[in-house]
Amino acid sequence: MSGMRLVRAYGDTTGDGMVQLSFTLPVPAGPLAQAAAAAFAAKMGLDPALVVHAKPVGPDFTFFVVYGRSSVVVDLDQVQVHEREFPLLSTKEINLQLKTRLGRKLVVVGGTVGTDAHTVGLDAIFNVKGFAGEKGLEHYREMRVVNLGAQIQADELVARAASERADAILVSQVVTQRDAHLQHVREVAESMAGRRASDARERPLLVVGGPRFDPTQADELGADRVFTKGTTPREVASYLVHAVAP
Repeated sequence: MSGMRLVRAYGDTTGDGMVQLSFTLPVPAGPLAQAAAAAFAAKMGLDPALVVHAKPVGPDFTFFVVYGRSSVVVDLDQVQVHEREFPLLSTKEINLQLKTRLGRKLVVVGGTVGTDAHTVGLDAIFNVKGFAGEKGLEHYREMRVVNLGAQIQADELVARAASERADAILVSQVVTQRDAHLQHVREVAESMAGRRASDARERPLLVVGGPRFDPTQADELGADRVFTKGTTPREVASYLVHAVAP
């Protein structure tokens, strides 16, 4: 145990292991539902497991908040963190490096794929109004952005990227039911691989973003970079400079 940095959850006092958990069960609200929620939390290792909130969700479901003690201990020295592997550049630095190193405008084509109709994340990165006080990629004079919007088919997105001679394809996915976000990204990657077999031009980067992605998923999805929640336009722009115009 020597040299290990061990931590437990903090609830009322340091190291007490107390956590708050919320979930929904397909059981009508009532005593049976509350007992089931307590049993469910207990099987997850919470002891004691106290149901502190229960609310009906229609006639057949109940939403719960459970408070209880977890025995889980984490060694901080064993936690893996996905570090940013490129410098975070200013707007001026991004434009200057693209102009001097690439010698032309960097082209980015993006959209949400398949059944996903949510463009909040896509617009946060692309639109001039941007996100978190930073303007989107459209603001960079050394970039040309083609925003295809929502519910674009994978083949259509890849074909448009080819016609625009894009340096990067940006896919934003929010809907996660049945892992739809993962499946749609794989569809884009497969479409890119199929097109590359008949196209001698260099493959564009596949950059993926959304609140439920894990940055470590890039390889398994066939993507070059995965961004998750809280990513700002400047981070994406800095990555593109790093990857396209090193």
